[in-house]
Amino acid sequence: MAGEASAMGLPLDGMRVVELSSFVASPLGGMTLAQLGADVIRVDQIGGGPDIDRWPLAPSGRSLYWAGLNKGKRSVTVDLRSAEGRKIVADLIAESGIVLTNAPRRDGLTYQQLRERRPDLIYVQLVGKRGGGNAVDYTVNAALGFPLVTGPEDHDGPVNHVLPAWDIACGLYLAVGLLAAERQRLRTGAGQYLEVALSDVALATAGNLGYLAEAQFGEPRRRIGNHLFGDFGRDFATGDGRRVLVLTLSARHWRDLLAATGLGEVAEALERALGADFTKAADRYTYREALCGIFTPWFAARTCGQIEEAFQGTSVLWARYRDFAELVADDSAALRAEPLIGELDQPGIGRHLAPGSPLVLGGLQRPPAPAPLLGQHTDEVLGELLSLPKDALDDLRARRVIGERE
Repeated sequence: MAGEASAMGLPLDGMRVVELSSFVASPLGGMTLAQLGADVIRVDQIGGGPDIDRWPLAPSGRSLYWAGLNKGKRSVTVDLRSAEGRKIVADLIAESGIVLTNAPRRDGLTYQQLRERRPDLIYVQLVGKRGGGNAVDYTVNAALGFPLVTGPEDHDGPVNHVLPAWDIACGLYLAVGLLAAERQRLRTGAGQYLEVALSDVALATAGNLGYLAEAQFGEPRRRIGNHLFGDFGRDFATGDGRRVLVLTLSARHWRDLLAATGLGEVAEALERALGADFTKAADRYTYREALCGIFTPWFAARTCGQIEEAFQGTSVLWARYRDFAELVADDSAALRAEPLIGELDQPGIGRHLAPGSPLVLGGLQRPPAPAPLLGQHTDEVLGELLSLPKDALDDLRARRVIGERE
């Protein structure tokens, strides 16, 4: 099976996408396509876009953020402020037939202008708000109410989270939408303008997960700290000074947790006292504080190693809390053993552990590919796709229409 997949190549071999983007969502969409075999050409302003030096930075000063979201792409730099530079990008798009962007609309690069040259153009546009208006992950999240249900129960005020969840979801929606449009073009020959709004993705998710309907029916979500909403789950302190997360999502999880901890009789006594049935998620959630009271001493009397041994071979859902530094320092060997992770020699940054695509095709896990240096492929791409000779490229570079490799 794996040999067959290798012989067949990657699913998107032969697809070419011109990407004009920055920050998270659009670059993630492009990288997802690149990891599936597409030739993704990221076009930036000479000197780099607004995310070229975004933190975190490597010791060399290069952006780990930028490198992490542009693996496997080719990089071209052009003066997008000039009509001549935009004409070169328009030529690339006309040749490629697909564009993915969250960039501001520029004369010569609008969908209406480009489709005059390429009627079957697929143009995928990420916007902040549908119909116009700026928005980023953090402002969308604030507007939807999530920071007001995040954090300790007695906290007064919003708690922002560090994961840009809507950007990530948007990036994957962009990739899925682009592939759907490309499939339609294969069937019908028709191009497509596809727009994805960051605020729409967040609002749809809030609706799909029941947050909106819950509020409409008079039960808006409230803060519950580290408790798991709708079932039993929370963090517990261990005897060796650590904390672990333990939770249940089914009657089987609950039975295994009681068996592993030996607290079945205590839980049954609590059930009788409360008139509850802890095989039901609703009752486990309702009486979560009482249940935490019987489990807290058990965890406090054991080390993480003893807890792991007790839960071995059961369905109990649990994890030890670790920070990123601990994950890398303590489990470097384990990380290296992960099929997803490979050692990447990233130009300008050096060797470090990096992920490939989480998609395993035909049993094969492709290693991570390095991100390009800014402008690394400018001459290669313009020569290959637009047939520009070296003297023409030299002239464009001398006039600052195209950029140098950084």
